[in-house]
Amino acid sequence: MPTTHRHWPVLAALITISIWTSFIVVARASASHHLLPLDILAARVVGAGLLLLPYVIWQRRKRPAPAPGAQRLAFGGWSPLPWLPTLAVGVLAGFLYSGLAYTGFFYAPATHASVLLPGALPFWTTLLSVWWLKEKLPSQRWVGLGLILAGALLVGSKSLSWSGDDPVWIGHVFFLCASLTWSTYGVVVRRYQLNAIDATTALTMTAVFIYLPAYAIAVGLFDVPSHFSQAPWREIVFQGIYQGWGTLVIAGITFNTMVKHYGPVRTTMMTALVPGLSALSAVLWLGEPMTPVLLGGLALVTTGILLGALQRSPKT
Repeated sequence: MPTTHRHWPVLAALITISIWTSFIVVARASASHHLLPLDILAARVVGAGLLLLPYVIWQRRKRPAPAPGAQRLAFGGWSPLPWLPTLAVGVLAGFLYSGLAYTGFFYAPATHASVLLPGALPFWTTLLSVWWLKEKLPSQRWVGLGLILAGALLVGSKSLSWSGDDPVWIGHVFFLCASLTWSTYGVVVRRYQLNAIDATTALTMTAVFIYLPAYAIAVGLFDVPSHFSQAPWREIVFQGIYQGWGTLVIAGITFNTMVKHYGPVRTTMMTALVPGLSALSAVLWLGEPMTPVLLGGLALVTTGILLGALQRSPKT
C-alpha cells in the first residue's frame, strides 16, 4: 500500500479531532450571537450543499444508467446511495445531530459539552455495536466505558436542578441525545460499508432536500422563530463556511474514513483528545470556569477513552 494511503487514516483522525475540538467552542460562542439553532443548521446545510454541488452534478453525469432491477438512488440520483442508507445517514447526521447539539449550547457551557458530547460517543457506540453488529469487546474496553459513564454522571450530578430560568440539565440532555445520534450514524456507516465521500454526500443531499424545505415552511407558515433577517451577513457566511464546509463535509469525510479503517468503536475511542482540548479552549477563549467536579469528570472520561483506544480487538 502506498505511504500516502497508509497514513491517510492517521491524518483523517488528526483532522477530525481538530475540527471537533473547535466545533464545541465555536458552537457555544455562536449561542451569544444572532442566529438561532435552526438558523445555524440551515446555514450549515446551504454551505455544504453549495460546496458539494459541482461534485454531485459531475457524478450524476458520468454515472451509467442503472441496471434493470437495481436499487434506485435517492432523490433522483442526487444522492449516490439508495433510499434506505441515504435517509438513515441523512436524518441522523444531516440535521438531527447538529440540531440537537446546537440547541444544547444555548443551555449549557462548552466545558460541559466537552465531557458529554464527544465523551459519550464511545459509550453509545459500543452498546450499539455489541447489540447490532455483534462485536466482541475485550474487558479493558468495558472498564473504559465504566469510567466514561462515571465521568458523565459526575458532571451531570451538579446540574440536575429543576428550577431556574435556564437550567443546565436541559443542555446535558441535548448533548447526550446528539451523542447517541452520531454514534448511531457511525454504526450505520459501518453496517452498510459506506464510502466516506458517498456517505457525506448522501447526508448533505438529504438535509438539502428535506431539512431546508421543512425549515422554510416552519418559518414562513408556522411562525417558528428565526433571526436570519436580523443577523449580519458575515455571521451567516461564517456559519455556512465553518459549519457546512468544515464540520459537515471535511470532518464528515475524515470521520467516515476512520470508521471504515478502525471500526466505529475504536474510532470514537480515538477521540480521547477532544474532551480535554475543547474544555481547555473553552476556558481560554470563552472564559468558562473549570471546577473541580468538571475537572474530575473530564479526567474520568479521558482515561476511559484512552483505555479503549489503546486496546485492540479483532473486529474493531
